[in-house]
Amino acid sequence: MSGVQILTVAAEDADQRLDRWLRRLFPQLNQIRIEKMCRKGELRVDGGRVKPATRLAEGQQVRVPPLPAPGSIPARVATRVSDADAKLIRNCVIYKDDEVIAINKPAGLATQGGSKQTRHVDGLSEALKFDYDEKPRLVHRLDKDTSGVLLLARTRLAAQALTAAMRHKDTRKIYWAVVAGVPTPYLGEIKYGLVKAGGHGSRGEGEKMVCVHPRDVASTPGAKRAITQYATLYRVASRASWVAMEPITGRTHQLRAHMAEIGHPIVGDGKYGGSGQENLGDGWGAKLGGVISNKLHLHARTMQFEHPTNKKVITVTADLPEHMALTWETFGWTPDLAADDPFEELR
Repeated sequence: MSGVQILTVAAEDADQRLDRWLRRLFPQLNQIRIEKMCRKGELRVDGGRVKPATRLAEGQQVRVPPLPAPGSIPARVATRVSDADAKLIRNCVIYKDDEVIAINKPAGLATQGGSKQTRHVDGLSEALKFDYDEKPRLVHRLDKDTSGVLLLARTRLAAQALTAAMRHKDTRKIYWAVVAGVPTPYLGEIKYGLVKAGGHGSRGEGEKMVCVHPRDVASTPGAKRAITQYATLYRVASRASWVAMEPITGRTHQLRAHMAEIGHPIVGDGKYGGSGQENLGDGWGAKLGGVISNKLHLHARTMQFEHPTNKKVITVTADLPEHMALTWETFGWTPDLAADDPFEELR
């Protein structure tokens, strides 16, 4: 075992998560051990208790308790990506330069590992190193069943810049969805706060967000404000609509919870829309039936960001997944019908 160490965060390590920084410095550590050290208060930053996700700043002092010697805990073995999975993830690349990779994430592929998730973008990104020594780093995430633009940084400094841009809202993300019914007004803003549901039951409580009226956010423990702009682009009578959405904040399940709250759940959303409910044109029931797929109809269509090195504004666009493309074809919609910026009137 080593003794207590006091480490200073270097400039190039600023804005990294504490757990990732530690695992890079001490490969013998695993996530479970780091979380335990945080819970017990053994791991501290500038003398204060921290969480594994705490972001570090240049010059901070990190107290690291005695650690097991390297080799005493089995080292993590780099994920081996099968040839088929390597081909799949490389075929998803829609933008690549020296600093950034963007992929069109398939629906059904998790962004990161978790409960019962062994196949995910973070693991498959081993196949996206190309000529680099390290795999690219995720700088944001998409829900497992949401498809579309997902950014990865190829260097530590690029990850730092892109993560900061996400937090400071210097990026724009526009999502496309099909929702039950027709939202009115056609162009609007949803400002319900979000709080995690209690419990961990079979219906997914604890992984579900509950909407809170804006006036009650401050008085609701754990609630966070959330803002979504939406634009109704095209409709199929009163049954369903093609909607563009821009999350002004980035909360868990924000778009799905917000659309369900205003009575227009995203088609195929069993968690928030009740996929078993028939949509009879009243705006409720996320199952349209017929030839329309029951998969989630939510797609991160475009992402606009400032390049971390040359500072040019980059816009990346992702094609619709197969199940959504078939829905567009069924309803007679084509992607070119949408304005480049459906929210111009709100600016």
